[in-house]
Amino acid sequence: MTVTRFLHRVVRIGLGLTLLWVGAVFWLGLLYWAVPPVSTLMVGRWLTLQPVERTFVSLNEISPNLPLAVMTSEDSRFCEHNGVDWDALWDVVEAADGDGPSRGASTIPMQVAKNLFLWPSRSYVRKGLEIPVALYLDLIWSKRKMMEVYLNVAEWGDGVFGAEAAAQRYFRKSAKTLTRQEAALLARALPNPLVRNPARPRPGHRALAGQLQARMARAAPFSDCLKP
Repeated sequence: MTVTRFLHRVVRIGLGLTLLWVGAVFWLGLLYWAVPPVSTLMVGRWLTLQPVERTFVSLNEISPNLPLAVMTSEDSRFCEHNGVDWDALWDVVEAADGDGPSRGASTIPMQVAKNLFLWPSRSYVRKGLEIPVALYLDLIWSKRKMMEVYLNVAEWGDGVFGAEAAAQRYFRKSAKTLTRQEAALLARALPNPLVRNPARPRPGHRALAGQLQARMARAAPFSDCLKP
C-alpha cells in the first residue's frame, strides 16, 4: 500500500467516524425527548463495572430552588441566549491558559452537549465541538427540557448523577423538597463535585452558597423560561 492510498484510507475512516458521531448527535437529540438520557461518564462507569446512582425525574419533580440556583450559578443568561453566550465565551477564551478554556466559558446547553456526547477533559477541540451541539439542542429542546436533562446527568459526586440521587445521597430527601440553602450548596458543588460535599461543606463552599442565595433572589425575575 502506498503512502497516498494509506492517507486516503485514514481520511475516509475519519470522515466516516465524524458522520457517525454527527448522526448519533442528531438522532439521540430527538430520542432524548422521550427517553431518559445517559452521559458519557455514566457509560464509562458501566463499561468498567463501576456503580452509578441515578434516578431520572422530571423537572416538575425537582424543587424550583434547584434549577434557579444552577441557572444563577452556572449560566445567568440561560433564558436569553440560543445555547451559546458568545460574549462570555470570547472573554474566557481570551483569558484562557494553555490547558484550554475554563468551565466559565460553558453555558448549560454546552455542558449538556459535553455530558451527553463528548469527553470530560478540557481542550479547545472539545469546546469547539460543544458549540454546534449546544446550538442544535437549544433549537430542538425547550429551555425547561434543557434544564431537566442537565439536572439529571450532572455529576454530583463519585458515581452520583442527577438531582434526585444527589438529594438522597447528601440530604436524605427527594429533590422535590430541597430548600433554597440545600439547592445553593448543590449548585456550588458542581464545578468540583468530587471535592465539594453539600452535606458537609467547607467554609469556602458554605460562603459561596450563601452568596448564591442572595443572587438567586435577584435572578428570579429573569427565570421565566423555567416556569411551566
